[in-house]
Amino acid sequence: MSAPFVPARRALAGLLLASVALGACGKPTTTQAGMAGDAASRVYVAPGQYDEFYAFLSGGFSGQLAVYGLPSGRLLRVIPVFAQDGEKGYGYSQETKAMLETSYGFVPWDDAHHPSLSMTDGLHDGRWIFINGNNTPRIARIDLTKMETEEIIEIPNAAGNHASPFTTQNTEYVVGATRFSVPTPQRDVPISTYKETFDGLISFVKVDSASGALSLAFQIHMPGFDYDLARPGKGPSHGWAFFTSYNTEQASTLKERNASQNDKDYIAAVNWKRAEECVAQGKAKTMPATYVHTLRGEDGVARADTRSGAPVLEVADCPGVVYYLPTPKSPHGVDVNPSGEFMAAGGKLATVIPVFSFAKFQAAIQAKDFTGDVRGIPVVKYESALSCEVQQPGLGPLHNEFDDAGNAYTSMFVSSEIVKWSVKDCQVLDRIPTYYSIGHLLVPGGDTRKPYGKYVIALNKITKDRYLPTGPELTQSAQLIDITGAKMQLLLDFPTIGEPHYAQAIQASLIKDRQVRTYDLATSRNPDAVKSEKDARVERRGREVHVYGTMIRSHFAPDNIEGIEVGDSVYFHMTNLEQDWDVPHGFAITGQQDAELLVMPGATRTSLWVPQKVGVFPFYCTDFCSALHQEMQGYIRVSPKGSGVKLTYNNPSQS
Repeated sequence: MSAPFVPARRALAGLLLASVALGACGKPTTTQAGMAGDAASRVYVAPGQYDEFYAFLSGGFSGQLAVYGLPSGRLLRVIPVFAQDGEKGYGYSQETKAMLETSYGFVPWDDAHHPSLSMTDGLHDGRWIFINGNNTPRIARIDLTKMETEEIIEIPNAAGNHASPFTTQNTEYVVGATRFSVPTPQRDVPISTYKETFDGLISFVKVDSASGALSLAFQIHMPGFDYDLARPGKGPSHGWAFFTSYNTEQASTLKERNASQNDKDYIAAVNWKRAEECVAQGKAKTMPATYVHTLRGEDGVARADTRSGAPVLEVADCPGVVYYLPTPKSPHGVDVNPSGEFMAAGGKLATVIPVFSFAKFQAAIQAKDFTGDVRGIPVVKYESALSCEVQQPGLGPLHNEFDDAGNAYTSMFVSSEIVKWSVKDCQVLDRIPTYYSIGHLLVPGGDTRKPYGKYVIALNKITKDRYLPTGPELTQSAQLIDITGAKMQLLLDFPTIGEPHYAQAIQASLIKDRQVRTYDLATSRNPDAVKSEKDARVERRGREVHVYGTMIRSHFAPDNIEGIEVGDSVYFHMTNLEQDWDVPHGFAITGQQDAELLVMPGATRTSLWVPQKVGVFPFYCTDFCSALHQEMQGYIRVSPKGSGVKLTYNNPSQS
């Protein structure tokens, strides 16, 4: 049977095993019932109780970031990042539209893959989480006290920002690399000249230690391979970052076949501390580039800044900055264990998992134990850096995570399983089927110096018959698996948004009590904020009308407006006067072409409405706020253009 049918075969095997365990009357055995009850009790979070972990799962082609509680699997929030969100008005309101500006124009979508938590000394510190936009190359920073996107930076000269935005040990940098090699800088060339004119690029984005602000520090010009995933080092390997690459054949067509010819591809090992030295010595050259950086100011308003030029290092100008390490063909993940000494890489078409020693890798560099070079980049001898190989781990190894007991967990896409093995001696210890075609996986804290362990979460690609059917597309899925014993045990399946790629989890205690509950109305710096209902008003400026409105349980001010004409640009600057936790108000008006506004306590959001018809149009609160929520409404009278109807409004506090 061919590989695509393996997941179905495993599911069938599971069903057959289950049928054997059933009694003649079709009832579960006592053992089965006991196991199910034990699993249920271990994921049960009683009403009023909190989960142990926040888990942040990438939304894939939704462009967003989802927040789940673990072990319950409850969806707590979807954080808008790269895509417009009608529920929250993100990317629609005047305060947030700029977040989605790029050098290509307004791009209200992206493919979000790899969340990465900020770290201090190799441990999650709960300040920020970063995530990549794969399609239009971008990196976003989310403030974990607000669960809101604060900043997005575009990555110039890149195409497919996939190996991103993995965080260095002290959040000095988040990284990126081009998945699709392209002419660098971009220009019009025949695709047939791929080997001569297409290049790769690895990017390091600086993170300000105090504010988190992002800036492009430097890029490294690389051979034209496809760069897939990355991990910065830690401990002894701190100062290095490792990137998988494939298509070392530099094929430009039918890569499924033509990019799988070489027995081995490469890990690009980047000495970023050496790169810093070269940049400080002025060795980086400015490459033509235009890219957009967007940041929310202290007034809560996002502003886009277009920047030009990118500092690029040529490998020839900075010896020792990059080395290639051969790894089995078509690798996906390269992952660094908690000690920082070992790097595990998976080749999707390989039958082994190589584990490299950082100390041996360094010794090979010192001894110049190379097998040649690629465009000036030395290729370290495979055997010289190798610690051991995991033999016959399964089919299609993708990604590795680590626990707190010296073990690694690898997702096997083709054989649809998670394999547990010992980092010390590369011996397989256990395996568990996932019933789906698994992609990434997550051990809470598995990328840190001290993993929390306890669980591994399978992030699955293809769902078959595990949920109620929903038309041609079935829900994406994650599976929570206990790893505290000698044998892994499946505890829970739970649906996820979009296509889950990678995920991160952090102990809830690190950020739960730091959550912002309200925005301080008294200190609001939003230029359009109205801090008292008595100051609510309407002003006309030519064909623009500005409504400075307030919202409080359970009315608007003003609530009736007349004198608006067809074609006017009406800006509703709505301030939520509440100062109580979890009392947002919504705002929507008939014919609104933007989304609703969802305004948090103490915040101000602005919607632009251009009326197209004569009439009287209601507006109302969209977020249930009180027993009189239905009564929280108002009207706007729209008259013909040039009618001269006097501008009037009703402010309840002045009535």
